[in-house]
Amino acid sequence: MAPRVHETDICIIGSGITAALMAQKLSTTKLNITVVEAGGPTTPFAQRAKTRARWLAYGETPWSDDHINDQNATGTAYGFSPSMTVGGLAMHWGGVTPRYSPEDFHVRSLYGVGDDWPVTYDEMDPFYQEAEEIMGISGEQGPAALDPRGRPFPMPAIPLSYNLALLREWMHKAGVAMWSQPSAKNTVPYDGRGGCQRCDSCYPICPTGAKYSPDFTFDKLTAPKRITMLTHTLVRRLHADEKTGRITSASANTTDGTNEEIELRAKTFILAGGFTWSPHLLLLSAGGKWPNGLANSSGLVGKYLCGHRNVAAQIKLPLELYPGMNAQHSLVTKQFMRVPRGGDGKYLRHDLRVWESSFGRDARLRDDAGTLLFGDAMLNDWRTRAKSGVARIRAYYDVLPARESELTLDSSKQNRWGDPMPRLTFRDAPESAALRSWQEATIRSRFADFAKAGGGEIISQASSSNDIGQEHPGGGCRMGSDAATSVVDKWGRTHDHENLFVAGAPTNVTASCCNGTLTFGALGLRTAAAVMETGR
Repeated sequence: MAPRVHETDICIIGSGITAALMAQKLSTTKLNITVVEAGGPTTPFAQRAKTRARWLAYGETPWSDDHINDQNATGTAYGFSPSMTVGGLAMHWGGVTPRYSPEDFHVRSLYGVGDDWPVTYDEMDPFYQEAEEIMGISGEQGPAALDPRGRPFPMPAIPLSYNLALLREWMHKAGVAMWSQPSAKNTVPYDGRGGCQRCDSCYPICPTGAKYSPDFTFDKLTAPKRITMLTHTLVRRLHADEKTGRITSASANTTDGTNEEIELRAKTFILAGGFTWSPHLLLLSAGGKWPNGLANSSGLVGKYLCGHRNVAAQIKLPLELYPGMNAQHSLVTKQFMRVPRGGDGKYLRHDLRVWESSFGRDARLRDDAGTLLFGDAMLNDWRTRAKSGVARIRAYYDVLPARESELTLDSSKQNRWGDPMPRLTFRDAPESAALRSWQEATIRSRFADFAKAGGGEIISQASSSNDIGQEHPGGGCRMGSDAATSVVDKWGRTHDHENLFVAGAPTNVTASCCNGTLTFGALGLRTAAAVMETGR
C-alpha cells in the first residue's frame, strides 16, 4: 500500500519548546506549517490540579504516556530527554530562564579555549527578548555590567520571600550582587494565563498554568487551525535529491499501533527534536550520495555534545529562616560568569544560585549520639536545630566539549522497525579535563569564604556526579561559518542542504554555565526568522 502523503510548506519535526516558539512565529506568515510529533499529548491543563494532588499523596508521575518504550537512547543515563510527547521535556521543566553571558559566544577569542560562536550576544538580544515575551518571563534587571539586555522583562520579577531577602543581604556582605532568578512563571495575568499562586510544585507540575509550557502555545495554534499537528508520527528518514541536495520528503510511521506509513513533503524541513533526536535522524538518513548521513560532509553530525556540571553546598547560617516559602525560587548572579580567570590565569566561569533549605532541620527520632527522642525531647531537639537557618548554594561551571563527546548509532538497541538507537557519550575537552580538580576546588573555596562572611559553616558539600552526562545538554549539529568545522550556519541552515534547518539545542557550540532552555528557544526564533526570509 502506498504511504499516505501529507504536503505542507514547512515541516517542523519535534514539538518541544523550541518548536512551539518557532511555530508561533512562522504562523504569522501565509505559509502552511506542520509540526510532527512522535508521541501524543500528555496531561492536559484541566487535569493538573488533580494530578498534582496524586503526586503529593502517592508519588505518582503527573505526566502519563510521555514516552515511547522502544525509542530511547543508550549510553549516559543522564542529560538526554526520553520524553516524546507534545511539548517534550518542557512539559515538566522548572521554568528557569537565564540568558547566556556575552562572553559565552567568544571564549576562544577572549580566553584562548574552546571555540567561538558565529553570532554575538548583541545579535541574540532581540531573539532572547522575543522568546521571553512569547513565554512570559518574570525577571529583575541585574546590574547592567553583569546582566545587559536591550529591553525590560515582560513582567515584574517573582517577589523575594522573607528567606531570600535575608540570604541576599548575606551574599552582599560577601561581596556578591544577587537578584531574583528570571523564570517562565507569571507574576501577573499574562497571555491568558493566571499569576503564580506559590504552590511550590513548579517542578514537576504547575497546577495553575502560571508556569509556561509549550502545550499552551500549541493549543492556541491548533484550535483555529493556524498550524497542523501530526501526533503519534515518528519520522524515520529524510530523503534528498542527489543533484540539488534539497530535501524532498521524509518517511514516517505512526506509533499508535496502526503502523501506517506516511510520506511528508515540504518546501522546507526544520529539525527541532533536541540534541538527541535531530542528529540521530540525520545519521539514520545515510545513503546514496551521503553514506555518512545527511548534512554530514564535515563529519561532525553527532559530535561536540556539550553541557556543564556543578558544585553544591549546604551552609548553616545564624539566621532565622522559615523553610517552605516558595522554595523553588532562587537568587542568581552572573558575577563569576563575567570574570573567568583566577589570579593565576586559569580558566573558570560559573554561575551562582542560592535557595532556602530545610537541610538538617527536619524533626528526627534520634539525636547526634543516637539516643531515641520522644515527646518534649524530640520537640526541643527540633527547636534547637531550627534556630539557625540553612542556605543551599550551587555553581554550574563551564565545561568545554571534546570532539569525541558524541552521539553514534547503536545497532545493539533497535526500535520496532529495526532502526538503531542513539548512543551518547559526553567527554570534556582536554583543557577542561585538566582544570576540573582546580575549578571545583576554587568553587569550594569561594563557598567557604561566603560562609565565613555570614558567620556560618558548610555542613554538606558535593560535586555533580554526572561524569558521563552533563546538565542542560546541547550540541551534535554545531553552528559555524566554516562548513568544514560545523554542521549549520549562524541561522541554523545546514551547509549541505539549502532547505534543511536544525533548530535550538543541537546548534550550540558550547553550553555556557547556566540553564540553556531560553537560549535554545532564542536560537530557534533566529532560525524561524531565516526561514521566513528565505524559505518561501
